[in-house]
Amino acid sequence: MAQRDRKDPPLPGEQHEHPETPGEREQRKKREDENQDEALEETFPASDPVSPFVPAKVPE
Repeated sequence: MAQRDRKDPPLPGEQHEHPETPGEREQRKKREDENQDEALEETFPASDPVSPFVPAKVPE
């Protein structure tokens, strides 16, 4: 079965999982952090602030 997000609703007939152990929680948190870091890297150019362009005055 594919990896599911812990917030996904249970599938019809799916058994409830056992409570999360400290080791499982640590692995889950690490995976979530890695996914968030990867998403940030993939969107980085879009997260840069807009560089304002100020045109020079026309010489008189």
